[in-house]
Amino acid sequence: MLETRASRESWLFWLTALLVIGAGLGLRDPWPSDEPRFALVARQMVESGEWLFPHRGSELYPDKPPLFMWLQAAAYTVLRDWRVAFLLPSLLASLGTLWCVVDLGRRLWTRRVGLYAGWALLFAIQFTYQAKKAQIDPLVTFWITLANYGLLRHFLRGPDWRMWALGWFAAGLGTISKGVGAIALLMALPGLYAVLRGWSPRASAPRRGARAWWGPVAFLAAVSLWLVPMVIVATGHADPAYRAYMDNILFHQTAGRYGGTWSHPQPPWYFLGVMLTWAPAILALPWAIPAWRRRLRRRDARYLLPLAWWALVLLFFSIASGKRDVYILPALPMACLALAPLLPGILRRAWPRRIALGWAVAFALAMLGAGLAMLLGNPGFERRLLEARGLAPDAQGLAWLLTAVGVWGCAGLLWFGVRRPVAAMLSGLAGLWLLFGLVGYPVLNDASSARALMTAAGRQIGPDAELGLVAWKEQNLLMADRKAVDFGFRQPWDEQLRRGTVWLAGAPQRRWLLVEGRALGACIDRARSIEIGRSNRRDWWLVPHAAVTGPCTRPHGAATQEEDQD
Repeated sequence: MLETRASRESWLFWLTALLVIGAGLGLRDPWPSDEPRFALVARQMVESGEWLFPHRGSELYPDKPPLFMWLQAAAYTVLRDWRVAFLLPSLLASLGTLWCVVDLGRRLWTRRVGLYAGWALLFAIQFTYQAKKAQIDPLVTFWITLANYGLLRHFLRGPDWRMWALGWFAAGLGTISKGVGAIALLMALPGLYAVLRGWSPRASAPRRGARAWWGPVAFLAAVSLWLVPMVIVATGHADPAYRAYMDNILFHQTAGRYGGTWSHPQPPWYFLGVMLTWAPAILALPWAIPAWRRRLRRRDARYLLPLAWWALVLLFFSIASGKRDVYILPALPMACLALAPLLPGILRRAWPRRIALGWAVAFALAMLGAGLAMLLGNPGFERRLLEARGLAPDAQGLAWLLTAVGVWGCAGLLWFGVRRPVAAMLSGLAGLWLLFGLVGYPVLNDASSARALMTAAGRQIGPDAELGLVAWKEQNLLMADRKAVDFGFRQPWDEQLRRGTVWLAGAPQRRWLLVEGRALGACIDRARSIEIGRSNRRDWWLVPHAAVTGPCTRPHGAATQEEDQD
């Protein structure tokens, strides 16, 4: 009976994880800001056969290593469906992260603790939100968590030199996914401290010898999968753009981004606020902190290693001036792992149960109230929201979505009641993510993905016309219904417009430019142009050759495309 119950609990967790994260797969296109960029790069890999040096339109794309785009392109090669392929790597990576945490909890404590860690991570808001997006962060979180998995098994259940090598190899794969993947190796610092100070459980420290070198060799082997061929080709290529690509991705996008102030500057305490998005698990901290303190006094390394690594990651990113909320996402799995053994005791207390019930009630009423207000009234926030998203003024899909989530939350409260408040809270969150994927994706897709805009543009100019893009975003090129021409992405808008008007003159009867409204200069007659629509908070115009009235100069106050990136 115990085995049957354990199996049932495991199946329930994994089925829930697949539904919560995978709901909506195949029902939407890539959404800004980052998703269209990576999907476009992956699609161009497939179309051109050039996988080593990614391109964004006509230019090389040096901002990120290509591993994530390789996986998207590989998924499309197998499935032949971009709507599934662009999200599949994030889905698989997130499930892999959950598996690492669940298995670590089982090995270090018990099977039940492993599942507690999995539930805490699955419903942490930041994790679920990012798991349903096609960004690099779910993938790099998986590699870092897999690296932690290997290192923790070596230090706490070892010595296990294969796990030691796995940890380093996974850190290398994380590095060629996003440069910060190497932060996983910070786990070795508290690991060595625990070994040298005799904490329990005790493992052998890496010593000088062949097996200790397995780790660094594995790391270099993983990094070399991309780095070595890229450097060889870039240094030998006749086009200097390839050398510039190498310098940019190896230095500017790593050390430059970390040490400079040009990317998302935030105060040192920024991530303390970000960790609130780790709710509901983070709400247990007032009871967890004293319990952690007691266990650290007992010299229990099972708590020291994940907690110290979490602190080191927080310190590492807090020192840098540039900060984004996703930077500390890789620390969340280890936080949930350290929290999981304490959760059964915490959730038996009165106040944590009251907080869970209050969360469930507030969440259900907020969703239901917002949905009904949009359906039955005409509040200002609804108009602003619809205008910002580019939805039709009479769009009701979003209102029905919020109402359905609220009804789901109320049903969960009635079903589980006050006796099982945690289940009621988690069921409300599950309803949010399921309905968001199954209903929200189709409702918001046309406006969020620029599909509606590009479909309207294609219909306006006709099937035989050619389309050029000026001041464009990746979703415009990705969603175009024909092979579009671009005039550079990082080029200043005035230069793009100048090149575009020259291109128009080459075939004035069949060529059009799609131009972002702020890039229209005095050389363009708006009366002869067509305002085709608004998408992603930007106005877009179709410009024929007849609308070009003279030499094009840079619009006053306009930014270059590079300066205007999301």
